[in-house]
Amino acid sequence: MQDRLRSLVERLTRVSGRSSGGPSALVALDVGTEFAKALVLAITPDEEGRLVGSVRGSGRQRQGLTHMQSGTVSDIDAVVANCSRALTEAREMAGLQATSAVIGIAGELVKGTTSNGAVRREAPHVPITEKELQQIVEQVQIEALADAERRIAWESGVERLDVRLVHAAVVELKIDGYPVSNPIGFTGAQLELSVFNAFAPMVHLGALQSVASQLGLKLLGVIAEPYAVATCLDPGELGDAGAVFVDIGGGTTDVALVRHGGVSGTKMLALGGRAFTKGLAERFALSFARAETLKLAAAEGELPEQVDRATLAEALAEDAAVWLGGVELMISDLAEGELLPGRVYLCGGGAELPQIAAALDGDEWWHRLPFARKPQVRPLSPADVVGLHDASGQLATRQDVTPMALAHQALILDASSSAAERAMRAAVRAMQL
Repeated sequence: MQDRLRSLVERLTRVSGRSSGGPSALVALDVGTEFAKALVLAITPDEEGRLVGSVRGSGRQRQGLTHMQSGTVSDIDAVVANCSRALTEAREMAGLQATSAVIGIAGELVKGTTSNGAVRREAPHVPITEKELQQIVEQVQIEALADAERRIAWESGVERLDVRLVHAAVVELKIDGYPVSNPIGFTGAQLELSVFNAFAPMVHLGALQSVASQLGLKLLGVIAEPYAVATCLDPGELGDAGAVFVDIGGGTTDVALVRHGGVSGTKMLALGGRAFTKGLAERFALSFARAETLKLAAAEGELPEQVDRATLAEALAEDAAVWLGGVELMISDLAEGELLPGRVYLCGGGAELPQIAAALDGDEWWHRLPFARKPQVRPLSPADVVGLHDASGQLATRQDVTPMALAHQALILDASSSAAERAMRAAVRAMQL
């Protein structure tokens, strides 16, 4: 590992960013446990020359029961076929053959955390250069990678697991305690850098890269899905208070904590909507397909009259209590004893279940966490995602928030050109080699 990391600075200086023109259309691909979802964005400059995006096409394809496992790919060929159908549908609707893409990554062994680095500069009166910034980025990423390797090895039980940096983003930059958005050209004695890093085993990252390659997509980036969701709102709405984001997918539940305008950390739990379906199938001796139909009908309030609604609701409530226990542990780990924000945002298909909202409306769980008062729980909708317009008219449910959040990240990656962001993106590419 050390030999690979020692050459990071040289790699950083060799890897170049995208051309200034950029693509006219982008793809956002959410490879979920239940559905593969694809969006096609049209990119145009506004009156001030800033790039803006509108969703022109969307597509989805249900995944088979064995195609994904807890948010990770378990059958590459099957997932490629599913993604291809979703992507074809989105392209045909949009009338655009976009090939540049971002793809989301999730799963229990994807670790996201914010790392802090501080360097005392030997020549405080000399302006900071991009090379110096890249060296500081290297140091922060090396330390964060070593910590991620230890944690993932302990949780997976596999020693010497090949762990890679999949996504990094600047959270905060300070010079002598003064916040700046771009440190290049500033003078000062100390440079502080906070960076959100997401790490994953190479087997998981490699599977997604293979999916993208077989689809003929050029990857702009692989994005940790909880990070994408946690940064999809207007920063002015969150303010310094921050929020807790909970994304309930088919195979996993992702939790992200935002504090002081930046993502503090993310956690993932291998418990999502599919677990509720399996619970119903086991309790009532149903096929998985029948149990899924009943779960969806319960979420929409359209259960058939012959179904015992009280018994079904009780079973779902019991599973929701188990789910909430896991989420409580994740939030507790992220809090690290500090006061938590007073808002919780929900998204994902699993958030449609009324038993989830009822569980979060209870009092016991939040009293065990460092909330100052009962948090306000609010569901997110695709319309909440900042900077994007849904021209397709197809995105209306909570499960559409995650692909929209990934589309928002695609737009950011395509438009970003600051020295700090270039260093982050170069670091990710270099550490994936």
